[in-house]
Amino acid sequence: MTIFDQILEAQELLGKSRENTQSPEEKKLLLLAIEALWFVWRNGQSYEFENYLEDVDAKAPHRVIAAFNTRDEADAWLGTKPKPPDLALVLIADEYHVVLSSRDGTRCSLVPDPDLEYHIEGMMRDGLPPAGATFNTREEADAWFSSQAEPPAQTVIQIGGEHYLAVYYRNINHRAMFPFSIVERLHARRKRRTEGGLGE
Repeated sequence: MTIFDQILEAQELLGKSRENTQSPEEKKLLLLAIEALWFVWRNGQSYEFENYLEDVDAKAPHRVIAAFNTRDEADAWLGTKPKPPDLALVLIADEYHVVLSSRDGTRCSLVPDPDLEYHIEGMMRDGLPPAGATFNTREEADAWFSSQAEPPAQTVIQIGGEHYLAVYYRNINHRAMFPFSIVERLHARRKRRTEGGLGE
């Protein structure tokens, strides 16, 4: 079944649910879901949506819409956007940031986001996951990752005894490797909040 068929079936199911509900609030929300699917279709994003769903099925980290080496590059890119992509994620030096912008686009900023730290923490809930590949050096791992034409959305690897998550962002054709040790930043923030009496 193609993504177009799936979208049409989902819209039909939502339409039936809308007809059968009595709640005006639920009717409005179901119509919103139907229109969101039309938005994907009519804006030529159906195949992109299909790829997004594959990443969701793979339990991959959340997608980013762009990747930059420096904050200056990211700020320059943001300055070219007449309508900044509010709440979208980007990578700056392989660290997640979220774009925050006003509705009129006159104010926008890039704020560090712990999304990937939470993702890796979830992967470690039952202990370190097994590595799919092992390397002695980062250079070996980079060569292996670069040699793959279409890598999986995510792969756990080991470099010199440390676990990394190799992530392929297919929507922007970007590869990144994240050490599992970034979770320690999350734990340190939690500890500071607890010691400061702020809780989670």
